[in-house]
Amino acid sequence: MQALEEVKSGAAPPGAPVAETLTASAFTGLMAVLGPFERKPHLAVAVSGGADSLALSLLAHGWARRRGGRVTALTVDHRLRSGSTAEARQVGAWLRSRSISHRTLTWTEGSPKGSQAAPAANLQARARAARYGLLAGWCRDNQALHLLIGHQREDQAETFLLRLARGSGVDGLAAMAPVVALEGVRILRPLLPVGAEQCRRYLRRRGQPWIEDPSNHDTAFGRVRVRAMLPVLAGEGIDTTRLAATAQRLGRTRQALEHGVAGLLAVAATMYPAGYCRLKTGPFRAQPAEIGLRGLARTLMCVGGALYPPRFERLERLYGAIIDGGPGSARTLGGCRIVPLGRNGAIDAIWICREAAAMAPPLAIVPGERTRWDGRFDVTLSPGRRPAKAQPSTAPKVMIGGLGRDGWAEVVGVSPELRAAPIPAPARPGLPALTDGKGVVAVPHLGYRRQSKKAGSVDVSEIIFTPVQCLAGGGFMVV
Repeated sequence: MQALEEVKSGAAPPGAPVAETLTASAFTGLMAVLGPFERKPHLAVAVSGGADSLALSLLAHGWARRRGGRVTALTVDHRLRSGSTAEARQVGAWLRSRSISHRTLTWTEGSPKGSQAAPAANLQARARAARYGLLAGWCRDNQALHLLIGHQREDQAETFLLRLARGSGVDGLAAMAPVVALEGVRILRPLLPVGAEQCRRYLRRRGQPWIEDPSNHDTAFGRVRVRAMLPVLAGEGIDTTRLAATAQRLGRTRQALEHGVAGLLAVAATMYPAGYCRLKTGPFRAQPAEIGLRGLARTLMCVGGALYPPRFERLERLYGAIIDGGPGSARTLGGCRIVPLGRNGAIDAIWICREAAAMAPPLAIVPGERTRWDGRFDVTLSPGRRPAKAQPSTAPKVMIGGLGRDGWAEVVGVSPELRAAPIPAPARPGLPALTDGKGVVAVPHLGYRRQSKKAGSVDVSEIIFTPVQCLAGGGFMVV
């Protein structure tokens, strides 16, 4: 999805080979620059049934098998066309005949009826977001660290032109990165240096048919219209190879900027497991504005669980206030609440906390299953002992949601000593809390758990802060 592509993870490796003929040895070279890989790697491969993804599946299967590993092919049935389910079955049959494990993931919101009413751009964006969410979720649940995507050179060129048309800066024009971290999963695009025709030739040599998606010829979609322009541009010397190479060079520029941002945040930011951040303002004044703006945007995206940075105009205003001495009062931006810290008008730091009003609504959570809430937390419950007379069907549902001001008042009413907890006041309403029909059950980051002899207990086995955009990779875990 576009949002995913905006998560910066570096440029195309300068040593990435360009294979004229797609072979097993050429693919080994393409994978080598995306490593390192663990022993006996488990690769998940997104397979739509098109030539690019099918070629990737066969190549990845051979690559993993030679290393004692395995591949699981994943097809998302988006149900936007009446034939999508049959196509998913066909892909599964093809791959299983080649001893490649296959799973179909279904997007329940997709349907031909719904697609007719939705604008094309919105429909594609929604489907793309859902596809990546399903794929990444399967990988996390099945301990697959790597998810391979079949984007190739023409896709990269089209993305560059689409971003150019929107007036994107360096980040957008760098297009798709070959390695992206998404919620604990490494997204790999080994075929970016490879042309689409090379993938088709590879499949013909292997005797493998593929599926042509009719939406690839539907001019209602901007990418299709851009694709139709490529032959004309190639006639002027602006071919897909040159466009992709330009995106690669801009990717290296983006990587250099991100290196500066990482250095800034290493000095200025303190991230807490409960999902809020303390940001020193002094280091921002010592950096070029481009680095400072990016560092501020990344922090807001991390705390707010956002896929996109805030609108640039508002980001600039907040950054200007920080440079001028700090915001004089609390502000909101990007789903976050920004609260100045300091005395006598001297502001040397700010709290960046989740804005309670912007949080996702509560979700029901089932003991033993992992639930992702608010784009930031993965929560797993272990079922506690239930009283002998209690019936599972009558037990109140346990929900994960924001604590809020009312929840905080309830908690300190029961445990007044929590008023002295080290979590700052602006961050408390945004803490993840477990509730049922009777009120707050537990607030793990406060160490609070309701004691009740009549109701069954619920134990939090794990709650992990894993936003899409982390400050420096990985998550923060409280057990």
